[in-house]
Amino acid sequence: MKKARNEVTQPQDAGERRRIPPVICYPVDTLPRPDLVAYQTAREGWRKVDEVVVPPREARCFSVPAGFFFRIVSIEGPQVGDLNLWAAQDLDERFFSGKTRALHGTHLSTGDQLWSCLPYLRPMATITYDTLDWYGFDEFGGSVHDVIGTRCDPYTHKLLSGHEYHHCCHSNLTRALADRVGRPREAVEVAVHDVLNVFMCTGFTRDTGQYFMKASPVRPGDYLEFFAEIDLLGALSACPGGDCSSEHSSDAAACHPLLVEIYEPKAAPAGWTSPPRNGYSRRHGD
Repeated sequence: MKKARNEVTQPQDAGERRRIPPVICYPVDTLPRPDLVAYQTAREGWRKVDEVVVPPREARCFSVPAGFFFRIVSIEGPQVGDLNLWAAQDLDERFFSGKTRALHGTHLSTGDQLWSCLPYLRPMATITYDTLDWYGFDEFGGSVHDVIGTRCDPYTHKLLSGHEYHHCCHSNLTRALADRVGRPREAVEVAVHDVLNVFMCTGFTRDTGQYFMKASPVRPGDYLEFFAEIDLLGALSACPGGDCSSEHSSDAAACHPLLVEIYEPKAAPAGWTSPPRNGYSRRHGD
């Protein structure tokens, strides 16, 4: 179904206007890039120091010190996960999906970084390995690990269905964060933010521009691996949509647990230092 549009007459130069070539909003030629060879070398001889199992339709928090690696792993069946990240000592500094999308594109993979919100704006984590990197973009324009969606939430569910559902990813992340920091859910809910949709296969329809999802290609043994650039507090929700092949925010989909593994390298990557917060003066003009 196409969106309703106003009845307007095309100008004579409509085709010419459409043919104007696009310009990349944020050229990244001067953006400092991670040394992936150094990161991959640092993985040699690492040891797993912790793991967290995220039950279906629930979320769990985990901590990753700067300089450590962590993986999100599919362990039983196709399942997508919604990831939130915060600076470990400051919940005000959180993952900024919009700026990450502007810098790296709609879907992330190896070498892309997860950036924190303003006024901090620094890399929080770097993707160092992606077993689904082979997928690319399919014929529908879909790809995996998106930063274009938000997270399923009970407010939109109530708006569209009239019903209350408490295991949306937003609620799952809220409960997990409240339990971790020992504060009321209402107090920490505002810290829950737009996510990296791990393993989720999404895109925009070409005719209406609507956000779509389709069955995730993830299978047991697949993982998305990160290097923690700063001390991190993370939260991962095993989405109630399962592999998101049909619907989310309900108990209808087949859901599976996810595993978070945390690894300590023998030594930090050669030449690596944890990035400072953004150096902008915050004067905002005179």
